[in-house]
Amino acid sequence: MSDLASFELFRNAEWSVQEDGLEHRGTGYFIARASVAARRAERLWDWPLQMAEKAWCRPSLFREAFLVALESFGIERDGDLTRSFALGFGIRAAEERGADGFVKLADILRPRETPVPVPARSTGRRYAAV
Repeated sequence: MSDLASFELFRNAEWSVQEDGLEHRGTGYFIARASVAARRAERLWDWPLQMAEKAWCRPSLFREAFLVALESFGIERDGDLTRSFALGFGIRAAEERGADGFVKLADILRPRETPVPVPARSTGRRYAAV
């Protein structure tokens, strides 16, 4: 756990944002400030994808703390951040459309306007006249 608790910038039920990074208060899992903006080769943000793999990580609380950390550390958000949360956590990460730029997957993915006709299946059986 971090020794800089006195420099806590934000706290929610599970996460603490401190001058040197984010810390999960229950497990002590720590994300160093220097690695918060880490990206993968496809430009996706690393931490939303990594945290989605953790069964103990509640998406809404992580997202809240992560966004505060970005703002506190002067790191600019972009569309790849939205994609990263959506791919990592799915619709759980996009609870409401809000000022943070997150949208529900249902607002992004729409069904076709006109349904695609499905041909009737033939049973393949032919009955001989008796």
